[in-house]
Amino acid sequence: MSMKSKVLAAAAALAAVGGLGTAGTLSASAATPQCSQVSSSCIQIFSKEFGTYASPGFIETVFLGIPVAGVPTILHRASSSDPAEDLISHGGTVSQFFAKGLVSAAVNSHYGSENAAQIEYAPHGKATGLCAALARTAYQDEGLSLQPCSTPGTTVWIIDTADSPATAPAYFPIVSGSTTDFTHPFGMVMQVNPARSPFPRIKVQHLTGDPANVPDSQLWGAKTGIV
Repeated sequence: MSMKSKVLAAAAALAAVGGLGTAGTLSASAATPQCSQVSSSCIQIFSKEFGTYASPGFIETVFLGIPVAGVPTILHRASSSDPAEDLISHGGTVSQFFAKGLVSAAVNSHYGSENAAQIEYAPHGKATGLCAALARTAYQDEGLSLQPCSTPGTTVWIIDTADSPATAPAYFPIVSGSTTDFTHPFGMVMQVNPARSPFPRIKVQHLTGDPANVPDSQLWGAKTGIV
């Protein structure tokens, strides 16, 4: 698959429910077979720092699989039998989320045409109403956690392909829909090696080097298919 195809497929995976034409062409699977049977939008989100499209290695996971608001989301080794890794994408454009009252007018003004998604925890394909999110408006080193998907601002993630570096166009920053800094927005980051540290929490930090040289720790990929 070409780099251009990979980035389009990744964006489509995250925005699968948003009506993108390419989404229907993707293979549908997830961390568990039950999730893929229930929804074609089951996805795996992984850090470029510690994985690739061919081998994601570690993917976004709910800590211990506990479906309770406030539980952290972490990177954990990919497994086809772990329901804690079952995440479902609810996608669309930022402007569509703005129309639902889920992002601010400022975010819509800056990112309105960009793709975005809410990432709902759905163990074995059963929706929980809890999304990978922030507990409050983004700030430096804030950790991700499960929050009610209806929470405005902090539950929407922007697929910032505009800041994908030329050297790695298949990967992209994932920016918090609650960011208030549009020069160096708050994006997801993983700086701890999950192979050496148990249960490393995903956090947000100001993007550095954007748009041309975002570090691997702030670049992400998303895919459907068997992990």
